[in-house]
Amino acid sequence: MVELDRNLLLYLNSFHSPFWDSVMVFITGKLEWIPLYLFIIWLFWRKYRGKVWIPILIAVLGLLLSDQISVLIKNSVQRLRPGRDPSLIGLVHLVNNYRGGMYGFVSSHAANTFAFAALSASILRNKWYTLFLFVWASVVSYSRIYLGVHFPGDVVCGAILGLMVGYGLYFGFRKILEKNAATAGEGKKQA
Repeated sequence: MVELDRNLLLYLNSFHSPFWDSVMVFITGKLEWIPLYLFIIWLFWRKYRGKVWIPILIAVLGLLLSDQISVLIKNSVQRLRPGRDPSLIGLVHLVNNYRGGMYGFVSSHAANTFAFAALSASILRNKWYTLFLFVWASVVSYSRIYLGVHFPGDVVCGAILGLMVGYGLYFGFRKILEKNAATAGEGKKQA
């Protein structure tokens, strides 16, 4: 399995050019996506108005959970990133000689983007938004392989972790909304 992961990394990482190097550095960035996050906050506001803080809080919680769990897994498993693996030195295309931290399993980028995609898509329930967000999460995740900082297995397992966190939190979010609606209904009956 490890050998398959290495071979797949070397294959996927071999398709590079100066143009795509700069595109993938942009895609993998965090601050570059602030306009997207602001747009999503606006979408939350359109749907929930005065209760917009609930989906925002759940989304932030999802990002924190997926990020911290992925870091905990990285520090427990301690699988070297491709750019730090002595058997791959000189074989992996690294952009700007960036190697990332020491360990890479699981990818926090994949976990975070897939958690956010699963959670926000479930909250907003729009097929075009859902399609866009899952394509976005996939492209961000692929950028990590392209840049040589994660093996494909790191990304796939990070995405699975993110999906579990995202859908798990959405289930909790639904319960909060249902309880809130039930409490509001009881208040109207008593009035």
